[in-house]
Amino acid sequence: MEFKAQSIADFLGGTVEGDANATVTDVAKIEEGKPGTLAFLSNPKYFKYLYETNASIVIVNQDMELEAQVKATLIRVPDAYKAFASLLELYQQAKGSKTGIENPSFIDPTAQVGNDVYVGAFAYLGKNVRIGNHVKIYPQVYIGDNTTIADDTVLFPGVKIYENTKIGQACIIHAGAVIGADGFGFAPTEDGTYKKIPQVGNVILEDWVEIGANTTIDCATMGSTIVRKGTKIDNLVQIAHNVEIGENTVMASQTGIAGSTKVGSNCMFGGQVGVAGHITIGDHVNLGAMSGVSNSIKSNKTVLGAPAMDIARAAKVFAIYRNLPQLREQVIEMGKQLAQIKTKLEE
Repeated sequence: MEFKAQSIADFLGGTVEGDANATVTDVAKIEEGKPGTLAFLSNPKYFKYLYETNASIVIVNQDMELEAQVKATLIRVPDAYKAFASLLELYQQAKGSKTGIENPSFIDPTAQVGNDVYVGAFAYLGKNVRIGNHVKIYPQVYIGDNTTIADDTVLFPGVKIYENTKIGQACIIHAGAVIGADGFGFAPTEDGTYKKIPQVGNVILEDWVEIGANTTIDCATMGSTIVRKGTKIDNLVQIAHNVEIGENTVMASQTGIAGSTKVGSNCMFGGQVGVAGHITIGDHVNLGAMSGVSNSIKSNKTVLGAPAMDIARAAKVFAIYRNLPQLREQVIEMGKQLAQIKTKLEE
C-alpha cells in the first residue's frame, strides 16, 4: 500500500511541512529510515536523527522547533507517539487478514462459530464453544469445552484455553499463553505428602485485554480469576487462582501475582514484580521493577524495593546501600582507633 503525506496528515488531523505528495510504502525507526518509509520522533534522545534520516516522511510533535534543515517531509501533530500508533494500526488493517477454516482442524458439532472467522490448521474447538464474529484463531490453538470468545478477539498460534473460560471483545492473546490451567492448590497430609485440591472455577477476561506470549492465568479454585477490561499483561507473567486485576492496569514481563490477591485499576507494575497472596493493591499504584510486595498497598502510591516501600523511603535506603562498602571501611577504622585508645588507657 502507498500513502501520501497529505493523506496521512488528513487522517491524523496534522499539518504537512514539505512535499505534500511525498509517498511511503513502509515504516521504520527514525535512525534506520530509508526512502519510501515513514518514521516518527517524540523522544528528545533521538532528535539528532531527524537531520540525518533518509525516511521520506517523519511525524513530529506540533511544537517541535527545528535547529537545522530537514530532508524529510514533516507531519506535525499534537502527539507524535500516539499518532504513529494510530498509523501502525491502519497499516496493519491495510495488509488484510485471514478468514475461513483451514484443514486439518477440529470444530465440535455443538460449537457455534460467527461470521468472518479464521480458524487455522490444527486448531481444536471443543463442545459448546461459542465464537463471535471476526475472531482470528491461529494454528494449533486449543479451546476447551464451554468457552465463550466475543467478537474481534485474536488468539495467536499455540494458545491454550481451558474449559469454561470467558473471553471478551477485541482481546489479543499471544502465542503460547495458557488461560485456565489449574491453580497451585495442594493440602499437606500427615505423612508429609500433598493432596491436590480440585480447581473448579474459571477465568474471565473482559473486553480489550491483551495477554503476552507464554503468560499463564490460572483458573479459580471456586468462582473466577478475573482480568478487567483494558488491562495489558506482558510476556511471561503468572496470574494465580482467584486473582482479580482491575481495569486498565499494565504489567511488565516476569511479574507474578499469588493467589486471591486483588489488584486495582490503572496500576503499573514493572518487570519481575512479585506480589504475595491474599492482599489488596489499590487503584493507581505504581510498583517499580523487582519490587517484592508482601502487604496490602493503598491507592495512589508508588513503591519499590524488596520488601517494597514508599519511593521516598526507598531512595534513602538505596543511597545507604550504595555506600555500604565505604561505611564498612569506616566502621573497621573506628574499631581500630577504639582499640588503640583502649590500649593507651590500660597502660
